[in-house]
Amino acid sequence: MLAATTRVTGDLDVAEECVQDAYIAALTAWARDGIPRKPGAWLTATAKRKALDILRRERVFRSKMPLLVEPAEDVTDHFGSDAVPDDRLRLIFTCCHPTLTREAQVALTLRLVCGVATPDIARSFLVSETTMAARVTRAKKKISAARIPYRVPDVAELPQRLDAVLTVIHLLYTTGHTAPSGADLVRADLVDRSLHLARMLLALMPDEPEVRGLLALLLLTDARRATRTDAEGRLLVLEDQDRSAWDRAAIGEGRRLSIDAFRTGRVGRYALQAAIASLHANAETYAATDWRQVVRLYDELSRVWPSPVVALNRAVAVSMVDGPRAALDEVEALERDDRLAGYHYLAAVRADLLRRLGRHREAVTAYRTARDLADNEPERAFLAARLTESSAAAEAAGD
Repeated sequence: MLAATTRVTGDLDVAEECVQDAYIAALTAWARDGIPRKPGAWLTATAKRKALDILRRERVFRSKMPLLVEPAEDVTDHFGSDAVPDDRLRLIFTCCHPTLTREAQVALTLRLVCGVATPDIARSFLVSETTMAARVTRAKKKISAARIPYRVPDVAELPQRLDAVLTVIHLLYTTGHTAPSGADLVRADLVDRSLHLARMLLALMPDEPEVRGLLALLLLTDARRATRTDAEGRLLVLEDQDRSAWDRAAIGEGRRLSIDAFRTGRVGRYALQAAIASLHANAETYAATDWRQVVRLYDELSRVWPSPVVALNRAVAVSMVDGPRAALDEVEALERDDRLAGYHYLAAVRADLLRRLGRHREAVTAYRTARDLADNEPERAFLAARLTESSAAAEAAGD
């Protein structure tokens, strides 16, 4: 709907308004007349009619006439190309235009195509909501000002957009894997959507190792979904999860994809993350995980994808190899990185390391910071429980 309406308006903001108006119109018309045989086509046609009304009111109908001369089409034919077989995946490739910056491509696609809220996108990029909203607005304006065509790229153009598309699908998954806010730990709709898109992308580009790596990463991580909370919805960390209840079929498929990605010799960030996830998934216990190999993989991941979040995850693995003191030194260095300001996992990792070192009073402060920064209720409850435990331990120790 958005793609078809944008072709009429040439303006993303106006197109969004027309699509929303079409849904409002459906609430009245469908309640009165019943749901039409092709609801998608009905909504698209209504949105486009509203777009034409706006063009007429703005007295630019004649200047826009060439854009409106197009054959009648069904809702499934808006893209006019078979290069990408899935409608949503087509629109993702379309939004990831190389003229836009990478951050703008990903943010715009998550917002418009995947329906992720601006505050949640901001958290994924470790920036403020205001900054992210401005970024999305600038991307829309650039598309309009530069007259970037809203079309599906040719097959030859797909590889140059692949990394942005992979990033979109990965961020969509992580937003669902641990919801940035709300009462539930997982947003299953976003997780399932990202898995579907990753499978469609693999069918489209089966020879790309990073596509295999991404799907492997999602499968290996999502295999733990059912064990991440207990019967009362309380968060269970990896160490406390029932590994016998993990999805072994997903783990097997993810491991095969991960191995296939490595065999190509073109190993990128998703294949490396999948390899790390595979080590966790195949270890009999948390302690039995090959932590030294995990650290080595994080070292390579840091080389191909330098990121403070990667460094933080590496510090957790270091704590299992060299002890919490060595890891705490790395975490304290990361606290000086402005990019992690307000990142509640940084405070949570610091708190856990301090707890393991018996520095309970300091752990109390770190747990309180992490709790106050977290917006997901199961995570907040978990951090609050750890805060209570650390407070009791501090009192008992006379700290």
